[in-house]
Amino acid sequence: MPIFTYMLIFVPLAVIAEYVLHAPPTVIFLFSALSLIPLAAFMGEATEELTIHTGPRIGGLIQATLGNAAELIIATVALKNHQIELVKASVTGSIIGNVLLVLGLSLFLGGLKHGPQRFDRTLTGLAASMMLLAVIGLIVPTLFEVLQQIAHPGTPVQVFHTETDDPQLIVISLGVAGVLMGIYVLSMIHLLTGGGEESPVHVGEESPVHAGEESHAYAAGTREPVEHTAKWDVKTAVGVLAGVTIAIVFMSEFLVDTVDPVAQSLGIRPLFLGVIIVPIVGNVAENAVAIVAARKNNLDLTMSIAFGSSMQVVLFVTPLLVFASLLFGQTMTLFFNLFEVAALGLSVMLATSISLDGESNWLEGATLIALWMIVGLGFFFID
Repeated sequence: MPIFTYMLIFVPLAVIAEYVLHAPPTVIFLFSALSLIPLAAFMGEATEELTIHTGPRIGGLIQATLGNAAELIIATVALKNHQIELVKASVTGSIIGNVLLVLGLSLFLGGLKHGPQRFDRTLTGLAASMMLLAVIGLIVPTLFEVLQQIAHPGTPVQVFHTETDDPQLIVISLGVAGVLMGIYVLSMIHLLTGGGEESPVHVGEESPVHAGEESHAYAAGTREPVEHTAKWDVKTAVGVLAGVTIAIVFMSEFLVDTVDPVAQSLGIRPLFLGVIIVPIVGNVAENAVAIVAARKNNLDLTMSIAFGSSMQVVLFVTPLLVFASLLFGQTMTLFFNLFEVAALGLSVMLATSISLDGESNWLEGATLIALWMIVGLGFFFID
């Protein structure tokens, strides 16, 4: 990953901009955002190396747990700073970014090069079904709270601002989060007991992925690497993982602290930054793998990344954030604003309808990209 190695220069630049130069928030935001791209890439690389030493089953579990670690760290930092709306926006943006932008670009570029492409529709259908379940898990608390507000005429109906202390909503959110986490655990059991042996591999950028390569595992965003020789020993991999994690925490602090000032100075909404910019920053390396795989005519891998990463966000990352919020004295509920809910539902429905026939073309990719642009335009103007 040579390009990501060069981008590590933005880590010291962000530190200098913050502590030495006291640079404008826009500069700090830019440097910290750019620094998170190589850090997330190296976190993925270190995780891949660990999976080689631990074996495919434990490796798959490690990949499942750390697959969206960079996003989780960014969201946790925002949660600690009580920026719950930003956390929810990043969750929404991560899901629609994967199933619309990443999948759309992959199908579009792959289709232009190879024409119609085929993939395993059975596994994609299972993934799509789990995604629909997970999105419904986010919709139900939202509908409950909106209906509660409508049922009480003296209570203003909030469709865009979702911070509330409704005790019933808190209980529902914790319950739904528990159910989603339970489904995630079941998917891990499915992986560890061999249930995913015939499914596509989800690997890092340096893995030798080729069209027609035998596939190995798929379960809620898990990745099992194809066999190749480890470049790092266990101590090196763990050391890189620890160092990168610490760096991501600091860069995330810089990023989160500057979101509001940057949004104000540029005349855009913080919600837009949370939905569009922040998820892209944390997922560039993995998204690049999906697009490259499609160009190599390996749509099984592309589907595994696009749907798998989204599934992990909604089944593992989001419930974990709900429970983690209890530690920060403010419960994050699963009450999302209505536009976010609509965007999530429509995105998953379109991606599912395109993926169920086991065949794709460049026009279907363009359709997904078009919806991402339409949704992004809406988020740009929501206050």
